[in-house]
This record gives sequence, structure tokens and C-alpha cells, in this order.
Amino acid sequence: MAEPAHADAHPALAHHFDSLEQQRESSTLGMWLFLVTEIMFFGGFFLAYLVYRVQYQQAFFAASHHLDLTAGAINTVVLIGSSLTMALAVWASQVSRRKLIVVFLLATIALGGVFLGIKAYEYNHKFHDHLVPGPDFRWEGPHARHAEIFFSLYFGMTGLHALHMVIGIGVLAALLRPAWKGRYTAEYNNPLENVGLYWHFVDIVWIFLFPLLYLIGLHAR
Repeated sequence: MAEPAHADAHPALAHHFDSLEQQRESSTLGMWLFLVTEIMFFGGFFLAYLVYRVQYQQAFFAASHHLDLTAGAINTVVLIGSSLTMALAVWASQVSRRKLIVVFLLATIALGGVFLGIKAYEYNHKFHDHLVPGPDFRWEGPHARHAEIFFSLYFGMTGLHALHMVIGIGVLAALLRPAWKGRYTAEYNNPLENVGLYWHFVDIVWIFLFPLLYLIGLHAR
């Protein structure tokens, strides 16, 4: 009686794939398709931002002055650093360095936590200054309604981005145990690569959010 085709296959190879390479290509394609849907998801916010910014430019410039530019800049550096540590985690898996994978995953998680901490600090100040859209929103000066639209977009876009960060940190944490057990090697590291793609995507979204929200009207600060 003939042995099953997968009898001597890698333990990570799913039964419906012929090889790890085929499995890697399929899962990578799936991740890219998922990221395309994420682009469309964020795209609605970016389109709304574009429309309202063109209509209420002066109000958007004035409202932007109430954002913490220093905190936003620090968070930008933090996320760029997290992209580096994520890339190094993938590299460590490609050279089968188990401990380095864990170290770089922990570093990425820590940097993501720093980002969320700074964002929570910013949100707290917005609540304190009554700049959260709703019945308690207060705006001294003209264009109060238009400024509220800006902050609605600010909380919507950065809040959605922060949610993606939380999800990313959760997934990274889930990779720690199998990484420590040596599951990810040069032969099989697709989960790390796919999570890396997701993490880089989230970082790139912030690279767009930072100038659109924090840097508009910078010349008037």
C-alpha cells in the first residue's frame, strides 16, 4: 500500500498543499488581498478628509494647531523603529535564529505599546480640552462646526489605526510561543512574513496620517 504523499512532509505543511512553497505563495497572496480590503477601508476616511479639507481649509488649519506635533513626531519615529524590528524578526527567522526572533518580536510589541501610550496621552488631553466631537465640544473662535468635523476625522482615523495596532500587537504576542519553540526557521516562516506585511501596512498608514492631520497649516503655527 502506497504511503500518503505528505507522510514525510514538513509538519507545518497543510494537507491541501503540495509543498511549503505553494503554501507560502497562497498565504502571501491571501494577505495581500486582505491588505487591499484594508486600503479600501481606510480609503473612505481619506476621501472624506480630502473633501472636507478642500471645503473648510481654514478651519482644518486652525484645528490642526491643537494637535500635539511633538507627540505625533515621536510616534512616527517609534513606528518606523517598530518596522525595523519587525523586519529583523523576519530576517532572524530566515537564518533560523530562534532567540533573536523572540527578541525582535518583543521589541516590536514594546514599540507598539509605546505608540499606543502616547496616543492615549494625546486623547486624554483632547478630552480635557473639550475637543472631542459631541455635546461637550468647545471651540473658541469662528468655524466651530467645521473644526468639529476635523476632530471627528482625527478621532475616526487615528482610532481605527490604533485598533489595528492593538490587533497587530495581539497577533505578535501569539507568535512568541511558537517562535520560542523553534517553529519558524529558514524552511518555514510564513506566519512571520505575513504578520510583518500587516505591521508594515499599519505603519505606512500612519506615515500618511501624520502629515495630513498634524502638519497642515504648519507655516501658521
